[in-house]
Amino acid sequence: MINFEFNSKDRFYENRVFLNRIVVSVIFIILATAGLLARLAYLQIIGHEHYASLSHDNRVKIAPLPPTRGMIFDRNGEVLANNNPTYSLEIIPEQVADLEATLGELKKLLNLSEEEIQRFNTLRRRHKSFDSIPLRIQLSEEEIARFAVRMPHFPGVDIHARMLRSYPYGELTAHVVGYVGRISEAELQKLDPSVYSGTYHIGKSGVEKAYETVLHGKTGYEELETNVQGRSINVLGQTEPLAGGDLHLTLDIKLQKIAQDALQDYSGAVVAIEPASGHVLAMVSKPSFDPNPFIQGISRQEYEALQSSPNRPLYNRALRGIYPPGSTVKPFMALAGLELEQTTPGRRVYCPGFFRLPNSEHKYRDWTKFGHGAVDLRLAITQSCDVYFYDLALHLGIDRMNEYLGQFGFGAKTGIDLDAEKAGIYPSQEWKRKARKQIWFPGETLIAGIGQGYVQVTPLQLARAVAILASKGKVVEPRVVDHIKTPIPVENPYPLSESGQIPITPDNWQAVVDAMIDVVHSQRGTAKGIAPGLTYHIAGKTGTAQVFTVRQDQDYKRMKVQDKLKDHAWFIAFAPAEDPRIAIAVIAENGGHGGSVAAPIAKAVIQQYLKGQ
Repeated sequence: MINFEFNSKDRFYENRVFLNRIVVSVIFIILATAGLLARLAYLQIIGHEHYASLSHDNRVKIAPLPPTRGMIFDRNGEVLANNNPTYSLEIIPEQVADLEATLGELKKLLNLSEEEIQRFNTLRRRHKSFDSIPLRIQLSEEEIARFAVRMPHFPGVDIHARMLRSYPYGELTAHVVGYVGRISEAELQKLDPSVYSGTYHIGKSGVEKAYETVLHGKTGYEELETNVQGRSINVLGQTEPLAGGDLHLTLDIKLQKIAQDALQDYSGAVVAIEPASGHVLAMVSKPSFDPNPFIQGISRQEYEALQSSPNRPLYNRALRGIYPPGSTVKPFMALAGLELEQTTPGRRVYCPGFFRLPNSEHKYRDWTKFGHGAVDLRLAITQSCDVYFYDLALHLGIDRMNEYLGQFGFGAKTGIDLDAEKAGIYPSQEWKRKARKQIWFPGETLIAGIGQGYVQVTPLQLARAVAILASKGKVVEPRVVDHIKTPIPVENPYPLSESGQIPITPDNWQAVVDAMIDVVHSQRGTAKGIAPGLTYHIAGKTGTAQVFTVRQDQDYKRMKVQDKLKDHAWFIAFAPAEDPRIAIAVIAENGGHGGSVAAPIAKAVIQQYLKGQ
């Protein structure tokens, strides 16, 4: 009886444990099944897009298609910046097992320089490992054939067709058109990767830099199906790149050539402007340089030679050269005197060869030792009498001179559609207090009146002032780009400002212009040497800008002066005087006298331009 009861209890306990285990197992199975269903639902429904994208990316590669850079033409359709097809050797680093060994083999095969390898390594550090990075941009036919034979031995290395910039006129347009070069590390940090993906060049100077956003174009893309090794096996889709806009400049390349040749061996600049529109017809800075080597990357030795040259070929004298304008300011001073009623055309001033301030013994000398005698405004401009303008400057005062000549752009940037322009200086009492922490002296007013002392201009600035004078006070902004042709609408980075108008009394304007005509066409004019052969009137003014100061007891003409210390020669002009179609400023550094050196240069440019009108 006892054994039976014990066995019954034991079996009941075992059955209960077994049942509990079954329940726990069923619950576990249910929970596991629910978790599996939930995960499956997440992968199939919620996370489908994400994982499908990852799967797609594992077999699809997005490759950028760089756009073709816009071309640059002169006003007559001559190509100034072109794109030439070329073949480049490029490497995708992630597809190369031993990059250093591969570079070593390629160096032997193609005679690569250390600079090319260093340049490649620099680019590699700036880009993703799956980007195609150029090792040599321009391969010769022999190099292409040499590599093609051994191409299977270089996985990840391939030849690509690209468009390479070229400048057919070389030195002639280097300063105004500029050039493109490899994108630097600093530039890369600022650029939008989506815009410049696959592009390795950017505008560095001139029009190329100023209109970079227009010239560059819009990058395209293609979807490439790849195998497990990452090699492309099929093109799945493509978005075509949009070429950059073509720029048609205001420059006349024939006129540019005439201006450069006319400068001969002189360093200097020539700027010619159309007065009615502000269009720049010619802009020459000499000496210049060949921009083509900069495209692929100029060697360190060549670049250092350009930088260290005493002639400074990289320096844009037309845009950034700062010079005293000398006597070329006298027509503007004369107009200021007439408009502000500090002189009249008939007022005469006696010139004994020097000028003294009241109660001062210091002599401010005229350029001619024995003076000009009694001169009126017309004769003072014709013969460039310094004493007349010393006297006029004293009557005007520096602040009124600053205000009036400022209307013609003296002391300010012109607003041209190019970067890195300098403003020059036209001083005032306030300017000297701020810039030099000094008071203004009366003698400084006198020398400012003949374009010396603190007065400084750029050739472009002076050419624009002449253009404003020629158009009877119409203020225009100089422009080197006339119009843009582009497949898509683009914003012009240099929109024109509204033209202004300087109020000028017609009789006063005519009095100054008649005097400027006499500078060229009168027997007493300082530029009479260019008059023979002219069938129209040129209104001009010579100028001589001192490079160093001559003491009171010294005679400059008798001094033995080194060439680099000789005066700069200026000439400004517009023609025809009665209906101006071209205004020009010429400077020949250390040329001596404007009438004999700078004026013939201006005449050659004017003759060439008007010949085609």
